[in-house]
Amino acid sequence: MRLYFETSFGSLNKKGEELCGDKVELLRREGDVILVLADGLGSGVKANILSSLTSKIVSTMLAQGATIKDVIETMASTLPICSERQVAYSTFTFLHIAQDGEAHIVEYDNPELVLLRGGKRYELPRCELTVGGKSIRETHIRLKADDRCVLFSDGVVHAGVGKLMNLGWRQENVVKYLEDAYSREATAYSLQSLLLSACNNLYMEEPGDDTTVAVIRVRNPNIACVMVGPPVDSSDDERVVHELLKNEGTKIVCGGTTSQIVSRITNRKLKTVLNYISPDVPPAGFIDGIDLVTEGVVTLGRALELVKRYESGTPGRENALNYKKDAASQLAQTLINKCTGVRFMVGRALNPAHQNPKMSIDLNIKLRLVTDIAQSLQRLGKDVAIEYY
Repeated sequence: MRLYFETSFGSLNKKGEELCGDKVELLRREGDVILVLADGLGSGVKANILSSLTSKIVSTMLAQGATIKDVIETMASTLPICSERQVAYSTFTFLHIAQDGEAHIVEYDNPELVLLRGGKRYELPRCELTVGGKSIRETHIRLKADDRCVLFSDGVVHAGVGKLMNLGWRQENVVKYLEDAYSREATAYSLQSLLLSACNNLYMEEPGDDTTVAVIRVRNPNIACVMVGPPVDSSDDERVVHELLKNEGTKIVCGGTTSQIVSRITNRKLKTVLNYISPDVPPAGFIDGIDLVTEGVVTLGRALELVKRYESGTPGRENALNYKKDAASQLAQTLINKCTGVRFMVGRALNPAHQNPKMSIDLNIKLRLVTDIAQSLQRLGKDVAIEYY
C-alpha cells in the first residue's frame, strides 16, 4: 500500500550568526521522500557552505540513482578532517523512504534518528560499517502509518549546556520529551515546532549552537475531493456529483448553488449549521455523506489566507490552525491536517449572483482562489489536481 510522508523542518541560528551551519535538503520523487540533514563544523558562513555542499551532493547523487555505497564513499573521501579537533568538517544523516514505507537510513556522526511508533521510541536495527575509514550507522526498516521519524543536529542534544544544564539536554532526555509530546493527531510541524521551542528555552533564547529539527510523519493517503461551483453544462451535474461521491477520502462541497445541486441529485436534505456563527464567514452546511459543506468565494478566500499563513513558516503559522469552528477554518484545517492530497473539481458556470453590478466580485475570482490554494498545498508537499467542468 502506498503511504504518504508529511514533512517539516526548522532551525535556530547560533546567537550572533546570520546563517545557519545546518542544512536540510528535501526531495520528493514518484512518491518517495529523500531527506538529508547536514551539520557543518562550527558556525556561520563556513559551516553553512559545508553543510549546504554536503546535503546537496548526498541528495543529488541519491536522486540520480547512485547506490548508498557510492554516496558514502564519495562523502567519506570528500569531507576533510579538522587538524585541531580531528573530526569531519560536516556530518550528515540521510533518510530515503520508498512509497511502500521501506526506509534506508544512513547516519554519520549526527545524533541518532528517533523513530516513534505508538508514541514510544522504537529501537532501530542499526548495523555499523566502515567506509573510507569512517564509521557509518546503517538501517533498513519498513515504516508504518502513524510512525514519526525525528532527525536533529547536535545543537538539540547540547541545548542548555553551560546555562540550565551542565552537560546539555542529552539524547535520552530528548527521546523522553518526544514520547511525552507525541499525539497521534499531531502534525509533523507541531512536533518539530515543540522540540525546537524546547531547545530555544533551554538555551534561554540565546542558542549556543546551530540547532535543526526535521520530522517525517507517515500517513495513510486521504485524497480530498472538493467540488467547487456548478459545471458549465448542467447535464454534467449528475456525473460530477457521482465522481465526488465515489471518492474514498474526504468529500467537500463549496458554494451555495453547488451544495443545492448535490442535495438534489443525492436526494439528501441540505441544512445550515448554526452552532458556530462568525461575522466574517458564512455558516457551514450539512449534507449526509459529505464531510464539509461551505459557501463559496468568501469562505475560499478566508481559507486561502489561513493556508498561506501556515505555509509561510513564520510565527503566525502557529495561529493558522487555531481550530475554530467557522467554515473557513474547518476547510483550512481539513486541507492541511486531514488530507494528504486534494482533487479540485471546479465548475465554470457563472453564478447569477455575481452578475449584480452592485457586487464587486471578479467573475474569475473563484478560479484564482482555487489555483492559489492548490499552489500553496503543493508547496506543503501535497498531491494536488484541478479538473474543470
